[in-house]
Amino acid sequence: MDSIKLFKKVTDMISTIFLYILLLALVVGMAKTLLDIRFILLESLESGFNHMVTSVLTVFIVIDLFKAFVDYQENDRIKLTDITDATILIVLREIAVGLYAQKFGYEFVLSLATLLLVLGIMRVLAVKYSPAETQEPHISVPREERLSKTGLSVIFDRYNATHENN
Repeated sequence: MDSIKLFKKVTDMISTIFLYILLLALVVGMAKTLLDIRFILLESLESGFNHMVTSVLTVFIVIDLFKAFVDYQENDRIKLTDITDATILIVLREIAVGLYAQKFGYEFVLSLATLLLVLGIMRVLAVKYSPAETQEPHISVPREERLSKTGLSVIFDRYNATHENN
């Protein structure tokens, strides 16, 4: 058997197992979120809200990881945007949990905010310079035409004008 085919089969099998584990985690996380409603009713609103925020953000992290594994399963590649989205959600969850528990100092919150800024810049750059995006040829259009019309309509108008003159 070819080693590349064996590698592909093993990675497909492992990613499928991870998908089922993440699906189970998603169902359990949703059930836990619904059960956390009791903290709002039985305990203080602050404690219940802390449990709800933690549970909901955790479910969002699992959803994002699920999306990344599905995308890997379909396209055989991991998108940088999916990983940065999951990491941003993890950092946001930690900030929310730490701020509600009041256990973080300002230095730690500032470092997490810096990490969020770097991840946000990375996310924007990953979208802007995506390799999956097809590059369209650049068409030079005079400035006066750019103000009134853009894109293909300028080309069509030029073609129609020259075609009508002939």
